[in-house]
Amino acid sequence: MIMLSSCSINKLYSLKQSKKLSEFEQIDFHDLTQRYMYKEDNANSIEGIYAVSVVVLRKGKPFLSSTEREKIVERKENYSTVAIIRDPNNANREYLEISLDKTQLPSYSVRGEFTKLAESNLLIYRHFEPRKQVTTYTFTYDGVRDMLEGVRKENSGNSEFTYTLTYAKLHPKKIKL
Repeated sequence: MIMLSSCSINKLYSLKQSKKLSEFEQIDFHDLTQRYMYKEDNANSIEGIYAVSVVVLRKGKPFLSSTEREKIVERKENYSTVAIIRDPNNANREYLEISLDKTQLPSYSVRGEFTKLAESNLLIYRHFEPRKQVTTYTFTYDGVRDMLEGVRKENSGNSEFTYTLTYAKLHPKKIKL
């Protein structure tokens, strides 16, 4: 009971703090990230704020059939918003991914990491899931369209599942002259 009331008191305090009027301008993490992304030396980088979409495709032969069929099992458009930020402090990754879906958090969880492959537009993405599970995708970066697209395949029984993640850059947009 004490622990439950403590959690609710912390929640009320954080809500009170977020609605507290201040004589100073207030910005949240999302605004701060957008301002960071608009810095001058961001020309050819994957850094930015992205909308994420996913398509899951199942390919396999139905029971007692000789023809292979493909079926879209799941499709979610713009189901998440993430920030991809350069991480010069970690030798194992070049960029980290933070989810921006929840607001007013005291800290944000790193949900993934990107590592570029030697002077190409290919990246390896490691996505962190609960219980220390990690899934790996191979991504390509299209600098002209400001998009990242990643693919992961896995087999389950007689079916092959293809997971395709698409990241469409929301900020910063390239200025067209």
